[in-house]
Amino acid sequence: MRLDELPESTNIDDRRGQFGGFGGRHIAIGGGGLGLVGIVVIAMLFGIDPSQLLNGQPDTQSGFPGQQTQAAGPRADDQQFEFARKIVGSAESVWTDILAKRGVTFTPATLTTYDEETPTGCGDGQSSAGPFYCPNDRHIYLDLSFFNELSSRFGAPGNFAQAYVIAHEYGHHIQNLIGTMDREQSALQGSGAQGATGASVRLELQADCYAGVWANHANTKFQILQTGDVEGGLKAASAVGDDALEKQSQGYVVPDSFTHGTSAQRMRWFKRGLDGGDMDQCDTFGARTL
Repeated sequence: MRLDELPESTNIDDRRGQFGGFGGRHIAIGGGGLGLVGIVVIAMLFGIDPSQLLNGQPDTQSGFPGQQTQAAGPRADDQQFEFARKIVGSAESVWTDILAKRGVTFTPATLTTYDEETPTGCGDGQSSAGPFYCPNDRHIYLDLSFFNELSSRFGAPGNFAQAYVIAHEYGHHIQNLIGTMDREQSALQGSGAQGATGASVRLELQADCYAGVWANHANTKFQILQTGDVEGGLKAASAVGDDALEKQSQGYVVPDSFTHGTSAQRMRWFKRGLDGGDMDQCDTFGARTL
């Protein structure tokens, strides 16, 4: 993957080395890259009103506004940090152009990097849930150690696999900006939110498609793709399908518990966005077949 031309985002909140061992209630909001649960499932598990996660106000006691801070001293993950800044920077450039053509004003998300646990606008977040997006404070939360897990545990090495994860979370931000989360709020709160064709799966598959849209436009604008990159992204999408994760963790699959979609679905929707670069082809909520 070529990174030379990618701009670095300045919308960064670097909390690495801070909030060590932060305690309290742990939630992952809008986990999409490899978060194992969706917004509604998390809300039910922890007794939170899902409307607060989708349409509420930030938790001012635990959330922090976007800020450019820097962990003290050099770290082993500094190269991954700079890589993440570039992927977010490219997403800002791409989505500014795409949304402008639709008459939508783009407002950037803030990338928050952290270690293990951190307060968020949606409550207390922890890295065990994977990268996640909080719609309340519009932050993407990423523990950079996850990139190592992506390679070692999920068998998806390479920069483009990592970029796919970030782009998926940015896809959730786009859903938030254009009002998808608000429009689908009742479905995401209802009894049909979970399951193979539930609203949570549709939300996540659309974010996969938006990740593909990003890749299409970023390649046109910055020539990022090299041989093997698309295969790496598809491998990452496959590795985090609900069926693959359930087989890995428990040896069998329970479709009624799905929150993100199967491996085949995640690859298909990512490829759909990548091939066409058209947001209109990402209407998972209107699709009869996922």
